[in-house]
Amino acid sequence: MTRVRSISSLAGLQVSVDELLYMPGLQAPPERRHPFAYYITIENQSDRPVTVLGRKWIVQQEEGGTLVVEGLGVVGKTPRLLPGENFSYNSYHAVCANAEVSGGFLLEDDHGRTFAARVPDYHLEVPFWAA
Repeated sequence: MTRVRSISSLAGLQVSVDELLYMPGLQAPPERRHPFAYYITIENQSDRPVTVLGRKWIVQQEEGGTLVVEGLGVVGKTPRLLPGENFSYNSYHAVCANAEVSGGFLLEDDHGRTFAARVPDYHLEVPFWAA
């Protein structure tokens, strides 16, 4: 039998998109030739330590369908954040056209309770000179 965890929100967990940059020099497959770097901060203003277990991104492209990216941790890490701490990192998405991005993180406290923290939705707009 598979154990199903309930996932809820936790007051004080906040995620911000600090910066988005079109980065044509980053490696990207030919069918998704427009890379965008994103800079994210996860803040723990809650009353308990939490560990980032994973993330999920949904990238809805104006042309070319939807990409779903999910996995364990963030950039190869599973950071533990004490109350008042934050974790910042950057990575990138490669798209074939303008896209809308939504997503979130799965976190766990020291008692095994899991929580979701949404990333504010953001838009990737390919510059006119790169189209």
